[in-house]
Amino acid sequence: MVKVDLITGFLGSGKTTFIKKYAGYLIKQGLNIGILENDFGAINVDMMLLRELEGENCELEMVAGGCDKDCYRRRFKTKLIAMGMCGYDRVLIEPSGIFDVDDFFDALHEEPLDRWYQIGNVITVVDAGLDEKLSKEADYVLASEAASAGCVLLSKAQNASEEEIQSTVTHLNRALQEIRCSRILKDEVICKDWEAFTEKDYQKIMESGYVAEDYEKRYVDQDKIFQTLFFMDEKIDASKAKNAVKKIFEDSSCGDVFRMKGFLKDGEKWLELNATHHETTLKPINVGQDVLIVIGERLNEAKIRTYLE
Repeated sequence: MVKVDLITGFLGSGKTTFIKKYAGYLIKQGLNIGILENDFGAINVDMMLLRELEGENCELEMVAGGCDKDCYRRRFKTKLIAMGMCGYDRVLIEPSGIFDVDDFFDALHEEPLDRWYQIGNVITVVDAGLDEKLSKEADYVLASEAASAGCVLLSKAQNASEEEIQSTVTHLNRALQEIRCSRILKDEVICKDWEAFTEKDYQKIMESGYVAEDYEKRYVDQDKIFQTLFFMDEKIDASKAKNAVKKIFEDSSCGDVFRMKGFLKDGEKWLELNATHHETTLKPINVGQDVLIVIGERLNEAKIRTYLE
């Protein structure tokens, strides 16, 4: 049977960065892997960021969003059926930052997927410097994803203080209590610079499994609460991008911005933009598309556009 790992994480937590490292490790072990990008967005920037992994031992697939939840579930299951015939040793699934983990379990327990796939691990990625002031809806999403995780990976731990790390773990456990989950995270939390991961670290992740934990289910209408804005062909000046992003995060009239990501053209070269409240990076990338995506709550598109112009 093909093992399937689900990598969850709230918006901007670093799921794609981890998948690049994790998939790279699995490929080096000689495994044939498939990566399924499972996103509600009309444009999947994360899919483009993973292109460099494609090769003889790694293939990328995507489930497109833009439809109702039932349609989305059918597309998810259909894609997994198709991937089940490809001879993978392992499949990694990266869902959107707002994802009902039960959809994953339900799909893999249905025929014919239950004959082809075995659930391996549920891995949740959380920013080590997690914002303390998340909305109730955001805290619910955070807790519901962590509730089933075999391990919780803290991203950017090398940039966080011990106090911030402890505050993040406390926040996670408080959010779990809010949804009436009895679980208290402790040994499941892996806090280490990902660049320093050893064979032992990867083995711990690969053997972490998942937890069948009860909690209070709540309905979250992501289209009404969480927003995604797409800025296409804006030709944003790369030299001014970091300053513009900083102002957008600082200006509350722009809304509660969680994450900004996309690509900018700098002359003939493409740059990958990745920004959260804590950090903004611009890195060279081989292939891009003139698009900037802003994710958050109560976003003011007109105000954000003034900074991008």
